[in-house]
Amino acid sequence: MRIIILVDNNTRDTLQAEWGLSLFIEYKGHGILLDAGTTGIFADNAGAMGISVEKIELAVLSHAHYDHADGLERFFQVNKKAKCYIRNCCGADCYDRKKDKYIGIREGLLEAWADRFVRVEGDYELLPGVTLLPHKTEGLEKAGEKVGMYRYRDGAWTPDDFSHEQSLVFETDRGLVICNSCCHGGADHIIEEVKQTFPGKKVYALIGGLHLYKASDEEVLALADEIRETGIEKVYTGHCTGERAMELLKRELGDMAAEIYTGMEIEI
Repeated sequence: MRIIILVDNNTRDTLQAEWGLSLFIEYKGHGILLDAGTTGIFADNAGAMGISVEKIELAVLSHAHYDHADGLERFFQVNKKAKCYIRNCCGADCYDRKKDKYIGIREGLLEAWADRFVRVEGDYELLPGVTLLPHKTEGLEKAGEKVGMYRYRDGAWTPDDFSHEQSLVFETDRGLVICNSCCHGGADHIIEEVKQTFPGKKVYALIGGLHLYKASDEEVLALADEIRETGIEKVYTGHCTGERAMELLKRELGDMAAEIYTGMEIEI
């Protein structure tokens, strides 16, 4: 299994970076795109790295935020066949009420490309050895309320319970590998959800942002302890994790924590 970071906030080369995330995943002969960043520059970076976007077999949207979804229009324009798998409740309705800002999928994108989206519910086998998992932890709306994330539906505001967020889970020889681009529901919760879904199977790695860029040091340190307690071996993170949180995670978790960047390749 190989994961290539097509877009992250940071880069260490001539590849372009932006606030967003996009991963290209090679798994047993299949090519999967997880998210497409904000603007679609993931496709330019992919071309520079010799990755054919038009030949990608399928796509997955991790959750309904602009910095993961809005680049999908570029993907659909370049790739004429691949479907994109989203949660059934995914909609253009996510807001940051602390900033009074819309942070959801660009309005009209879901309708304009409706024939390319596949809405799924529950645990969904995407490919043999590849599963899409929804959140199964109760009370996540409290996490949404705490950070000011809300959804506006049917004329009412509700704290985001991140039911539009999903984990992409791969079975590998080293154990289960989880890709969850922002972990709004909490990295510790996500790891435990996967462990409960696949009882008896080892969880090897988590790849994605941890949404800690606004978190206090105490909150980051508490999460580091929770992650360590899960027994996971590797956490590859970036995007919305934040520089201070990354510093603390590296200090607390040592080699278990690795920082991702545009152009990085991870072999598992």
